[in-house]
Amino acid sequence: MMAKVLGKAYLWALLMMLYSPILIIMIFSFTEAKVLGNWTGFSTKLYSSLFTGGVHRSLISAIWNTFTIAMIAATISTLLGSIAAVGIYNLRARTRQAVNFLNSVPILNPDIITGVSLFLLFVSLGISQGYTTVVLAHITFCTPYVVLSVLPRLRQMNPNIYEAALDLGATPFQALRKVIVPEIRPGMISGFILAFTLSIDDFAVTIFTIGNEGLETLSTYIYADARKGGLTPELRPLSTIIFVTVLLLLIIINIRSVRANKKRQNA
Repeated sequence: MMAKVLGKAYLWALLMMLYSPILIIMIFSFTEAKVLGNWTGFSTKLYSSLFTGGVHRSLISAIWNTFTIAMIAATISTLLGSIAAVGIYNLRARTRQAVNFLNSVPILNPDIITGVSLFLLFVSLGISQGYTTVVLAHITFCTPYVVLSVLPRLRQMNPNIYEAALDLGATPFQALRKVIVPEIRPGMISGFILAFTLSIDDFAVTIFTIGNEGLETLSTYIYADARKGGLTPELRPLSTIIFVTVLLLLIIINIRSVRANKKRQNA
């Protein structure tokens, strides 16, 4: 009994440590105070300032760059990761284990090492750093996560349905599009959201590949803003919106996944 109580207390304490900073940001996004922690009364002025153009142009540019880079990187990495997962799944057991190990290396590798490695690669190839190099870098570190999201769906799939589609006259591409893709679509969606979130969140890789042409993303803007001695107040409602959006997407995906599993079990 005591062990169960202590276990629950530890779990709740851990959750409070993880989510209390986010909760504080969300609470203080509804006040006009420029300093976090100074409550001056309920207000939605920061939200209206964020949406009506009352923020610095550099912040608007950083937000735009962040989301366009994340969308491009997530889309391309989802396509590449899904194709790679299908290829890995069809390898022999020993080869599959070796490739899975190689796929895990970029995930376990510290971000700063990945950033420095890509920086040296672009310099050695004579590629000028900027928007393109940031997109390429984000695709590089997002793709392994998509592979890990799609592979479990392939393992759950009945391996005979692809062969059955070929026997019924479908071409390999038709079988891939009409049989395999619908089976792995939940994994692809999860991989896309994970890649999108990782791209928005990344700082270490971005700072090494962004160059000195004036390009800024949200993470580099916050870093530069913090070094000046404070954070732009509109970052609080922006962080709240991003967190709530991602949370809602995860809830919707989980609900759809549970419903799909129930339908399969009933069938």
